[in-house]
Amino acid sequence: MTAHRPLPFDPIARAAELWEERIGPSTTMAAVTSVMRVQQIVQSAVDHALRPHSLTFARYEALILLSFAKRSSLPMRVMGERLQLHPTSVTNIVDRLEADGLVRRTPHPTDRRTTLVEILEPGLQLAKEATTALTDIDFGFTGLTAEQTTALTGLLATVRHASGDFA
Repeated sequence: MTAHRPLPFDPIARAAELWEERIGPSTTMAAVTSVMRVQQIVQSAVDHALRPHSLTFARYEALILLSFAKRSSLPMRVMGERLQLHPTSVTNIVDRLEADGLVRRTPHPTDRRTTLVEILEPGLQLAKEATTALTDIDFGFTGLTAEQTTALTGLLATVRHASGDFA
């Protein structure tokens, strides 16, 4: 989903050629620039698919996380860990989902310091509808076979692991 006419050449490949001529090896620069551009393309497609559902990807991820939880609820701290978000960001996401009637905060039954977030039926329904919208467009990730997508996911996981994203 491009918002402009496609260029008659690959600007990243051209930048890599110039980089090679003027600076040196361009492999990493071309890879990073490509990842950043693909992120823009995918983000645009995902935003477009979620817009009719009044969701951002962050709120969608929170709904899916809660829908996967055994009891349809999780402590806010755990949500932050799993979504890899700062506690303030989780609070903002939950505030919005709660205002929209999709989740509710409840006290933890055994730990008064902990607040649980529980997904409600409208939240489950919206998560299902939004998931259909996203899967209908392959989350905006087009042009690769299933095997290529799996390989790419593995390569990106290697970078994430090396950067300390997970143990």
